[in-house]
Amino acid sequence: MAQRVFLSGATGFIGRHLLPALEREGHEVRCLTRSLASAQRRWPGQNWVAGDLGDPTTLPAALAGCDVAYYLVHAMGSHQPGWADEERRWARDFAEAAHAAGVQRIVYLGGVAPQGDPSEHLQARLNTGEVLRAGPVPCLELRAGMIIGAGSTSWTIVRDLAARLPAMVLPAWLAHRSQPVAVEEVVAALVAGLRVDMAGSTWWDIPGPEALSGTEILLRVAGVLGRKPILLKVPLVTPKLSAHWIRLVTRADYGVARELVAGLTSDLVATRPGYWEAAGLAPPMSLESAARRAFAEEADSLHGVGRMAETLAGWLTPRATSGG
Repeated sequence: MAQRVFLSGATGFIGRHLLPALEREGHEVRCLTRSLASAQRRWPGQNWVAGDLGDPTTLPAALAGCDVAYYLVHAMGSHQPGWADEERRWARDFAEAAHAAGVQRIVYLGGVAPQGDPSEHLQARLNTGEVLRAGPVPCLELRAGMIIGAGSTSWTIVRDLAARLPAMVLPAWLAHRSQPVAVEEVVAALVAGLRVDMAGSTWWDIPGPEALSGTEILLRVAGVLGRKPILLKVPLVTPKLSAHWIRLVTRADYGVARELVAGLTSDLVATRPGYWEAAGLAPPMSLESAARRAFAEEADSLHGVGRMAETLAGWLTPRATSGG
């Protein structure tokens, strides 16, 4: 059944993929923006409404008449002091405004809880989910780890390292495991969140099919390119030092990359799987299938120095063989 859907974060990585998926299913989607005129000029075919998560007085009118609201915003990219506290305020105000507007469900995309102490980034993701689930509107929190797709910061880091380095330094933190998942399947999970049964607020992990170490992920992504880079183990390289190294090699925003790498100090694996079955979705695709899709999607976007670096690395990197 078609629903009236409110979409925050419509211009972000996930929002850009989710919007067309919702429209294909016949839902009426209303997109939030702080700059109405600018959004209407840039994306004239979308239904925009003015509002600002930082100004809760603008939210009830923006949400009015919607059945479901997606919460896909994150303050980490601002790099401003106090951004984690700001996120909690945003979530609290959003939940209250959604209740006042008569919204029946909130769907939130968060992050997997680490097995060790969380970084500031991961803790903020978990805190936001906790605040939303404690609010007056039932909230479905879906927790993803690394998302594979063109535009994902974590994917950009991995694919650039695999494509641009004939040899790699492997710090100890790359031994920790995660479960990469394709953006297409994250979107399918979010769309299913409109209809999945839930008695009240709840959460699920949405993991990819395998728990892989960072080293395994890098090698298998390189393998998609037909390469097998040389690996050099340097256990004393810290996540902080690695973030500087990543800045030199990849296109990823340094501030965001630094926060992501800081979270790789313990395993990021699902503790509550089963959402794919509960939502009636097919099992997620393999890392290699997801990587091939992501490489194809961004094939025409690389140019200049980046394309030259990847071509040179391709000449210098040992070739992968079918035997591994």
